[in-house]
Amino acid sequence: MTITASPRPRRGLPGAVVAVATATMLLAACTSGGDDTTGGGSSTPRSGGTLRFAVSSDAGCVDPQQVGSNDTIYSLRQVVDSLTDQDPATGKIVPWLAKSWTVSKDATTFTFKLRPGVTFSDGSKLTAQVVKENFDAVPDLGPLAVLAKGYLSGIESVTAVDPLTVRVSFAKPNAQFLQASSTFSLGIESSASVKRTPQQRCSKGIVASGPFTLAKYVPNQSITLAKRRGYDWGSSLWRKRGEAYLDRLVFTIVPEAGVRTGSLQSGQVDAIGSVGKADEAALKGAGIALQTRANPGIVFNLAFNNARPLVRDVRVRQAIQVAVNRQEIVDAVYPTGTRPATSVLSHTTPQYANLGSALGYDQAKARSLLTAAGWTVGSGGIRVKDGRRLSLSVRWFANAATNKPALELLQQQLKAVGVELVLEETPIASIATVQQSGNFDALWGNITRADPDILRSSYSTKLANVYRLSAGPLDPVLAGQAAATTPARRAGLAAQAQRLVVGNAYAIPVVELETELGVAKKVHDLRFEASSRIQLHDTWIG
Repeated sequence: MTITASPRPRRGLPGAVVAVATATMLLAACTSGGDDTTGGGSSTPRSGGTLRFAVSSDAGCVDPQQVGSNDTIYSLRQVVDSLTDQDPATGKIVPWLAKSWTVSKDATTFTFKLRPGVTFSDGSKLTAQVVKENFDAVPDLGPLAVLAKGYLSGIESVTAVDPLTVRVSFAKPNAQFLQASSTFSLGIESSASVKRTPQQRCSKGIVASGPFTLAKYVPNQSITLAKRRGYDWGSSLWRKRGEAYLDRLVFTIVPEAGVRTGSLQSGQVDAIGSVGKADEAALKGAGIALQTRANPGIVFNLAFNNARPLVRDVRVRQAIQVAVNRQEIVDAVYPTGTRPATSVLSHTTPQYANLGSALGYDQAKARSLLTAAGWTVGSGGIRVKDGRRLSLSVRWFANAATNKPALELLQQQLKAVGVELVLEETPIASIATVQQSGNFDALWGNITRADPDILRSSYSTKLANVYRLSAGPLDPVLAGQAAATTPARRAGLAAQAQRLVVGNAYAIPVVELETELGVAKKVHDLRFEASSRIQLHDTWIG
């Protein structure tokens, strides 16, 4: 099978929609409020100005290859370019730093032709050798780089064929890699940046070729970006050629949802992330646009440390799974339009399989499973076995306003069948440490990626294996979907993997992440990219 990128589409008048060919793999995008906001002010794009964006948390790292938190990715996605891009409407992979590519029939070799004339903000040039240095260095990055390492697992060699041609070879078929090349996790950094230690890259930032550069980073306070002068190699999906419109981007850390909402209403900021459900009506009443899109990838879930004694019995895990009233949690906590989970993957993920029938709410079945597993009702209604309470510690991170209320409601639902959840808030910057340590009974969170291979990154015992699964039938299925060279075979294996995760209740799917942003009228063309993060090259204020 040979795949060659289509040429860069021609652009018409500002605001014209770029036409792209129909992809073989569809990605359904859910939006409300439109892709851009155009209320009030000028209808003609203007250059200049500062976009002030309030987010809820800081991951404690400003290296895109090592960050997985949405709040921080909003800013860092603007700093780094990728070899390819992914159309959010179709899932099609399109040119960016690579103008074309070919894939071998067995999906083991990917050859990219780079665009000439691309430079990093330190003045150095993009070459095949720099791409090689980036990919060669990923395996040696710190524990934060779980995503990047997973995307390159099984890599055999990276070869600079000539100054503008790079060949990436894998030991086994690896069909997922083309989509991986469009992610921020494999964004390309300068040679000097790659040579810094992982810790230096996290604390001091990186040098890349994106439309903005890192101007200032104050941990837990703000990330400030400045326009890259002379930028002229944007994604083929972008509407504007050349430099971005905006001069500066300031991302301020504001943990409280109500404070973010008040700041937007008063004009102190121009956009906010993690809109709270309770604030939707007030924002709409103030004429502020709410932009939403369901994130592809792993849904919000209660992911067990499967090595812990309390959840080693599959009946306990399955009981917890059917004790969750997902619709109640959605209705009480999440933004309008949010869907309860119907698989471990969200419905916007390619090769999603609807397993809603296995995720029905059934308290009677939950109690029966727990009783069969030897757990009897003890004091306070919490079940006990061999003198031990069925009490699970759940580590969670304050990187979304919905996390705490969702978990508190989940806590009530599980208590009704005799399971106690002890909620432990943890700083988002500590997520890698917690995952590595295994010091948890369960973790609450989600992982965004517009490709079903996120299942392998999350649940394969051959990779990070954060959730301490034992090797078993799931491993070859996950490896098989990554290697499958036909869409039909890959879809079948991805569906099988979802059934195995849900059937064994390795993680309890609860709710899809619906990204909701509040955007002031004066902000135009603020758009979601394929993974429901934002693209600000085309954004302008007027």
